[in-house]
Amino acid sequence: MRLVPPTTNAMGMYTLRQLHLSRAKLKASSRTSALLSGFAMVAMVEVQLTHHCRDKEPQQAHLCSNVPNVLLIAFSVCTTLLVAVHLLALMISTCVLPHIEAVANMAHVDSMTNLNGATADISESPHLTMHRYIEAAWSFSTVLGILLFLVEIGLLSWVKFLDYSRSAAVGSTILLVPTVLLFTLFALHFYWKLVAHKVESADKNLQEIEAQLRVLQQRTSDSHPNGGNSSIQIV
Repeated sequence: MRLVPPTTNAMGMYTLRQLHLSRAKLKASSRTSALLSGFAMVAMVEVQLTHHCRDKEPQQAHLCSNVPNVLLIAFSVCTTLLVAVHLLALMISTCVLPHIEAVANMAHVDSMTNLNGATADISESPHLTMHRYIEAAWSFSTVLGILLFLVEIGLLSWVKFLDYSRSAAVGSTILLVPTVLLFTLFALHFYWKLVAHKVESADKNLQEIEAQLRVLQQRTSDSHPNGGNSSIQIV
């Protein structure tokens, strides 16, 4: 059984921070998804392909393409999946962001005078009930979407340069492999640091709430020495 005050400044600051963090994630994912999906569509449209070479046309070998069908299938599938992932993240951001923006603007105005009033307005925001959708949009846009975009660059270099210079396609692949590895390592390291920071911040908030609870209990015991009614809620 714990004694907790109805509303604390630490909890109000934490709720307000979660609201602004969700809004920033949706804004970043919407911008990134719109940009990368547009680039992927332009790459698919602008790539120039010729008819596939056949053994019966040796005299026109310089006018046809030697790109394997497997490579073309991989390029089309990767491009389609890339655009679909980014558009899904963009749809989530477009649907959820206006509601969070409205509550965030009201909370900012109310927090200029009273943080407790801002916390009451924040409870109307969907960033808590739709937390999984926000994290999914953030992951699709920044992790999976960028990884697919790097793979898209490698496939595009093979489709584009295979008929002209195989060395160019191999060179781009050689440069792309360590880039993908560095991207993966950075993503893992970043999320590990982020989780550690969240744990540390949560522990600090709990310590602050505990300190405020002791002060509130002390004030309550001083103001009600005979065991009168207390404003502290028992949970």
